[in-house]
Amino acid sequence: MRRFIPFVKAPPRVAVLRLQGAIGSGRLPLNDEALAPLIERAFSRGKPVAVALLINSPGGSPVQSARIASRIQRMSDEKGIPVHAFIEDVAASGGYWLACAARDIWADAASVVGSIGVISGTFGAHEFIARHGIERRVYTAGKSKSQLDPFRPENPEDIARLKVILDDMHQIFIDHVKASRGDRLADDPRLFTGEFWLAGTARDLGLIDGTAHLEPKLKELYGDKVKLIPYGRKRGLLQRFGATLAGDAMAEIEERAQFARYGL
Repeated sequence: MRRFIPFVKAPPRVAVLRLQGAIGSGRLPLNDEALAPLIERAFSRGKPVAVALLINSPGGSPVQSARIASRIQRMSDEKGIPVHAFIEDVAASGGYWLACAARDIWADAASVVGSIGVISGTFGAHEFIARHGIERRVYTAGKSKSQLDPFRPENPEDIARLKVILDDMHQIFIDHVKASRGDRLADDPRLFTGEFWLAGTARDLGLIDGTAHLEPKLKELYGDKVKLIPYGRKRGLLQRFGATLAGDAMAEIEERAQFARYGL
């Protein structure tokens, strides 16, 4: 009722946007299509003085990471609202890409941070199918159409083309981090190797601004009476009762595998 009483100043409001899970289109929890309305509400409802990102993500799709981060930065610029990032268990790879949408980044002492790199993985089964008398038949128009076929031996030309793409994508990631962190980054050759660290080392490297938890830090910045307004994706009815479709189960397995890369 306070906002309806004249001359009574309302406490400052900070929208808290939870970014939890792996990043990717489809059934993975973090993607631009699903988050767009949440981001819009976080910046628009109730005249927030700031938006806080609560991040717990092992990464995923570079395109979705870039789209989400760009949307947050655009809204911040348009509304003139600062963004602060707080890392929970992990902000690695695409998760750190999201953190760089903020003006400052804070983490728990045990948070895993970094992994500024790009990875592409597949498998090779050509020896297996040959051993079992299976003949692979592929017909294409365009000599590179079937490149990186896992059922054929590796082709050095295919690997060279893929490496160019990965290097270019890595540079896009590096440019994003440099634009966000600026002269806070240390002059250290480890920064962009794909390594990841706990918060203390990440702070020394300039990847984060320090160790802090969301609520006490926001009270320090905006006063003890600051009001935190949470925003996050809601679970579906079936998920609330522990039921998932096959696609959801596969997405969850994929997500758990990504967290496991960081010992989580």
